Amino acid sequence: MTNAEVAWIAHFIWGIADDVLRDLYVRGKYRDVILPMIVLRRLDAVLEPNKVEVLAMKENLDTKGIVNQEAALKVAAKQPFYNTSRFSLRDLRSRTDQRQLKADFEDYLEGFSSNVQDILTSFEFRNQVPRLSKSDALGTLIEKFLDPNLKLSSLDNHAMGSVFEELVRRFNEENNEEAGEHWTPRDAVKLMANLIFRPIADQITDGTYLLYDAAAGTGGMLTVAEATLTELAEERGKRVSTHLYGQEINAETYAICKADLLLSGEGENADNIVGGPEHSTLSNDAFKGRKFDFMLSNPPYGKSWKTDLERMGGKGGITDRRFTVDHAGDPAFSLITRSNDGQMLFLANMISKMKHDSTLGSRIAEVHSGSSLFTGDAGQGESNVRRWILENDWLEAIIQLPLNMFYNTGIATYIWVLSNRKPEQRRGKVQLIDASGWFSPLRRNLGQKNCELSDADTERIVETFLAFEETEQSKIFDNAYFGYRKVRVERPLRLRSQCSPELVEQLRFASGDQALRSELHDQFGDQLFDGFAKVRTVVEEYLDGGSDDEDEDAEPRVKPAVRKRLLDEKRWARDKRLHALGERLAEELGAEVFDDHNEFALRVNAALTGWGEKLGAADRKTLLRGLSWRDEQAPPVVKKVSKGVKAVSDPLHGRFEVEVEGKPTVMEYEADPELSDFEQVPLLEPGGVAAFIAREVMPYAPDAWVDEKSESKIGYEISFTRHFYKPATLRPLSEIEADIRKLLVESDGLVERALDA
Repeated sequence: MTNAEVAWIAHFIWGIADDVLRDLYVRGKYRDVILPMIVLRRLDAVLEPNKVEVLAMKENLDTKGIVNQEAALKVAAKQPFYNTSRFSLRDLRSRTDQRQLKADFEDYLEGFSSNVQDILTSFEFRNQVPRLSKSDALGTLIEKFLDPNLKLSSLDNHAMGSVFEELVRRFNEENNEEAGEHWTPRDAVKLMANLIFRPIADQITDGTYLLYDAAAGTGGMLTVAEATLTELAEERGKRVSTHLYGQEINAETYAICKADLLLSGEGENADNIVGGPEHSTLSNDAFKGRKFDFMLSNPPYGKSWKTDLERMGGKGGITDRRFTVDHAGDPAFSLITRSNDGQMLFLANMISKMKHDSTLGSRIAEVHSGSSLFTGDAGQGESNVRRWILENDWLEAIIQLPLNMFYNTGIATYIWVLSNRKPEQRRGKVQLIDASGWFSPLRRNLGQKNCELSDADTERIVETFLAFEETEQSKIFDNAYFGYRKVRVERPLRLRSQCSPELVEQLRFASGDQALRSELHDQFGDQLFDGFAKVRTVVEEYLDGGSDDEDEDAEPRVKPAVRKRLLDEKRWARDKRLHALGERLAEELGAEVFDDHNEFALRVNAALTGWGEKLGAADRKTLLRGLSWRDEQAPPVVKKVSKGVKAVSDPLHGRFEVEVEGKPTVMEYEADPELSDFEQVPLLEPGGVAAFIAREVMPYAPDAWVDEKSESKIGYEISFTRHFYKPATLRPLSEIEADIRKLLVESDGLVERALDA
């Protein structure tokens, strides 16, 4: 069906809605009536020819007292569904009494088989019948849908999906909402089907194949994939049967999908489609343990999955083995992505359903936005998904599609093609194909879709994929090319120290939140240190703002975590002790400035030992840091000294060899957190991390080293821009100068003439 025919049908149905429902519903709510009526009319038209046989079979079964009637009634209807009501829509259009029409229409709805009842329930259509009847609109609506020009029963699945999407776009425009996320254009689906079937077409054997879509929408991907597989098999003299499986969270699109499968005679496949708000693929997998041969999907991208996350136990409580896998020596390798975008989890879900014990294994084609290529830092969910895929050598190719290919978005989109049975020449390799320039413009836009893939465009992409050769639009890389180590580069902390009055005074508030602690001290004095329990109540009131009449929804004056710290009596007592020690140190050491913090630390430690003062490591560090400040010219602060057999130098990882009293010694220094930085070192870097740091870091920071633990943090990202972006050629200066001179000549005297006028 052409785009023009789709547009005509959608326009005709929109006209019905506008004629009948204008005064009953706001336009954004037309969908609650129109979508189920489209399905009902399609079902009714298919059942009409065998209505008499169904009623006769029903009467015969009732007479014989047979309870399980479903199979026999389907045979009588010659369809995988039926209606045992004595009415059809044509019978109902002649009703003039609204009460009788309402009763008969409800009887008509009740007569449908259980699989159609599921569809009606998903639409929640029965809730609309009283309103339509009361307003005398039900009969008119039925009459309009029986118009002979409206041939809904002849639509195939994808044509129906196109009509559905066009109507949904119009409904949502009236509500200032975005179009649905549930529909993929037929040209994109055809390409995806070719990418998963054509490479193995000659290996297809007689047998049964299972197809799966984790975000099934109206079912177009499954039916196009089924048709493609069947056609390729028949061309090679093979007989195949297919079983379609899908899951869809949107109740309306699920209902459309199931209805279309029933209408195409695929009752068993219709029963394999699971849907509705309670059936989210992420949090409620409908096909646990089942494996599939071929999988296609266009999951929602840029959409929050926070509700699913909460249902699954929160980020730290997810145990679903689809999303926590055994990889890289980690039995709980996390694939959990950010809660604002779950598209990569749909891919992980499909990978978990790959067959590993069959000759063909499994093949996957899934559409993603560009964020799946690069979002997520090393060790985070998105990067871990890419790492898991690439290190298992499942990714065959990623194809960049033209912009404005999809109905509801103009952003760049990509098809990921995966297989766990890569051919020999593809093993360890990934192919990137830039097909962004291969398209044909549409004569009339469909939503944001302004172009399509012609048959020639599709063939060109598939042939480029199959050729697996380096060209201007096709690049081939080793899997590891996309990997990197994210290493933490440290530089030493350099301090000068002094027991100055200003620094000693600041030790009163060494526990942090200095401004607030100082403010409280101004209000309540030394009681905070000496008798906090006595002033705790008034401090609480002060922190709360001192009023009981404040708006309960107003932001608290002090954040809960800060408030908790300020009401901790032990912190005040600790600060009192550190301040007192600071005063004693000022008396002991005077106002001398220590250029070397290490010498200062030795003097402080000696003084504390002499006074019998025992401080924990954290308090000792706070005291020393409180009496010091950063200075790039100061010697580095020593963290650890190793001598003898333990003195093994490793400058790359911060173990520096120095000579102390004529003996080799290894020094390790405190890292300055303000100077810490990160570098991405490619996994294929010649010479590894050491060579990279020597080339990229040491010339600018010769005292730097790498945190050894950080070297185990591996990430993967894929950049199309790096390999396919072509900067626009700048115009020569001579051309620009010529244009300027031409303009000057043309405008000569223009200002004077304007002023004279």
